[in-house]
Amino acid sequence: MIVASLLLIIIDPRFTQHRVPTPSARDRIVPLRPSLVSSSFPDQPSCASRQQLPQWRSSSSSNSSNKSPASPYLLSRIRDYEQRHKRCDPHSESFLRNSQELLTRSKDLAPDCRYIVWVPVNGLGNRMLSLASSFVYALLTDRVLLVDFDDSMSGLFCEPFPDDATWLLPGDFTFKGRSNGEKFRGVYSLGNLLEKSEKKHDEEIAVQATALLYLYLSGDNNYDMLFYRDDTQKLLTNVPWLVLRSDQHFVPYFFVMPGFRAELDRLFPDKEAVFQHVGRYLFSPTNRVWGRVARFYDTYLAKAEQRIGLQVRVFYPDKTPASLMLPHILRCMQVVSGILPRLQQNETSPTSSATRSRTLKAVLVASLLEEFYTELKDMYWMRPAADDGEGGVYQTSHEGWQETGNGAHNVKALVDIYLLSMCDVLVTSHFSTFGYVAHSLAGLRPWYLQNPGDYEAKRNEPACVRAVSPEPCFHFHPYYDTNSANHGDAAGGGPAPVIMNCEDYEWGFKLANLKY
Repeated sequence: MIVASLLLIIIDPRFTQHRVPTPSARDRIVPLRPSLVSSSFPDQPSCASRQQLPQWRSSSSSNSSNKSPASPYLLSRIRDYEQRHKRCDPHSESFLRNSQELLTRSKDLAPDCRYIVWVPVNGLGNRMLSLASSFVYALLTDRVLLVDFDDSMSGLFCEPFPDDATWLLPGDFTFKGRSNGEKFRGVYSLGNLLEKSEKKHDEEIAVQATALLYLYLSGDNNYDMLFYRDDTQKLLTNVPWLVLRSDQHFVPYFFVMPGFRAELDRLFPDKEAVFQHVGRYLFSPTNRVWGRVARFYDTYLAKAEQRIGLQVRVFYPDKTPASLMLPHILRCMQVVSGILPRLQQNETSPTSSATRSRTLKAVLVASLLEEFYTELKDMYWMRPAADDGEGGVYQTSHEGWQETGNGAHNVKALVDIYLLSMCDVLVTSHFSTFGYVAHSLAGLRPWYLQNPGDYEAKRNEPACVRAVSPEPCFHFHPYYDTNSANHGDAAGGGPAPVIMNCEDYEWGFKLANLKY
């Protein structure tokens, strides 16, 4: 049965077509909407996930959709943002005027719209994290978020804002350095400007005379990292165009900044649901993606009493081959967490389900490699579980390696992200931004697989640890000297501690509802 299922996954054309499944009778009778999504959206067949995903989440007993509702203040600020976006989007006269100002930079013309332009870098997980962070920054600074998608991002997400507004930067829109980010970074970047002007003590004059600045927030330049200081944010207020390039989830550090903290506390009273609210609002998969998600879920996962998601990212295959990772995974899932049942010692023929009472579990394996899926499938097929559990092991695809600039690869990756986010329990790889997005969208505290490294040296250490918070990790946050104007510590720099070191990467920061 499991072998037949595998063949179906690979060759069944249903999983390559874009047709969206017809909603059930319940869905048609009870047209639920997520609270953050505007009622101005029509019931668009072109973006079925915008309605169907919230309907699924509201009917899932294990999903945390309703455990932490969005704050009324966040709802209000998002409605305000949508009006601003409509007034300033690329279809508007304001955009045309501001585009002309970018070329002429008339000092007498005050911009009526200010923009943050997001530029993609690295893999899909990194991109979704940094894009969500950029939207939070737009909310905090009254800017309009535009995206400069490359071809590999085309067709992944529906337009997030109502009234036919677009967040797509026009293809014919030109700014210096758009086609050469590294060259542009050196000439027009915030870090470069601050470094040069520091010696002349004219930072304010230099920044305010600039129409456009490039923000390179990937953690390798101390002057670029001055972006996270309140005094730098004041300088940026009158710069109409900011172009941001980052592969990080940088929201946590905003909670360290006194200038942002009070507003953030009103927007997000629950610090463990920040990405969940923003990500669910901002990202609605297109029918191209959602059709595959819905069909796979209905076929293989829907009938299970428990859906278990396993995401395995092997960063260094030479050092941690599958033969080393698999025992590590089993130690986590069978011994440490107890998520998977242990197996009987001897191989036996599977007992008829008619003679035994079984708990139906479905294990979804998301990995670039096939070995983990194959080994788990064969293991549970040949040796029944000791606790009478029953289930199947499934995988949607196994690409072999990451192809960041490949659109078809990104579609498969996004399918896996959303299927993982629809599971009841998650085990994800340490340091993986792909895993962060999945468990944060779900609002689940995952088990993080630790890097096995030297297995002999680490055999007495736990194979995985349970996350304190569902929020993603900010890997490469800024470090300032002790004389910095607002150096934040791990307590979060505010009236209540909200920042902790990441469970899977001790140098990183993440948000949590901490109680000391």
